[in-house]
Amino acid sequence: MAAYNRRMDTDAKLSQARPPVPRGFSRIAAVVLLFAAHAVHAADDPATPQVPDTIQQRVASCAACHGVHGEGSPKSGFFPRLAGKPAGYLARQLKDFQEGLRKYGPMEYTVRHLSPEYMQEIAEYFAQQQVPYSRSPVPRVSAATLQRGETLALKGDPARELPACASCHGAQLTGVQPHIPGLVGLPYDYLSSQLGSWRTKTRATVAPDCMAVVANRLSDSDISAVSAWLASHELPADLHAQPAGSVTPPLHCGVLGDGA
Repeated sequence: MAAYNRRMDTDAKLSQARPPVPRGFSRIAAVVLLFAAHAVHAADDPATPQVPDTIQQRVASCAACHGVHGEGSPKSGFFPRLAGKPAGYLARQLKDFQEGLRKYGPMEYTVRHLSPEYMQEIAEYFAQQQVPYSRSPVPRVSAATLQRGETLALKGDPARELPACASCHGAQLTGVQPHIPGLVGLPYDYLSSQLGSWRTKTRATVAPDCMAVVANRLSDSDISAVSAWLASHELPADLHAQPAGSVTPPLHCGVLGDGA
């Protein structure tokens, strides 16, 4: 009897020491269990809506910034058009982000675990899109600045060993298949920031990096001039990239398989 009393006293003390159960805890636990059971049931229910396995769904993260069809975000000035650009160029950019050659946190995160086949699929999707161009804001610049930009774009500056943009990007600056992008219709902010990125080494590609060479030969005023002219230049009637082999770049470019 004494042992029984000692056990009862011990149980009473433990009961007093145990933290009290919060009011309503059992109701919360019941709801959690009910929700978990519903989730398991939903997973097994074929009628539950599933994420569609389509290319449009797979490029949804791209579309958030670049537009559903890769038309870009003209109002922002920083998210370029992807639609119609050569697939080889687009795939190369994804690879450069993945390998850390191009620096931009959201893009690096997005492509971190993508396979080469997946990146090629994304590139080909946007390359096939044909949507109208939209203009982006261009800062006010002088006529002399625009003239300088036109000269750099179409003729270059031989005295400073600056090739014309058109010597690589095509006579109409619409790009060349399969690896050279078009420049017309791109936002001023994007163009100027990318030229600056090559100078600061936050954008690069496989060596020899011909664009890094060009960007480092441009002055700050040259970057503003050529960016303003390209962003405001009248769009040509045919915006398709020129055929492969239709230009001979004046510099060695690793992305074109042309080693130094």
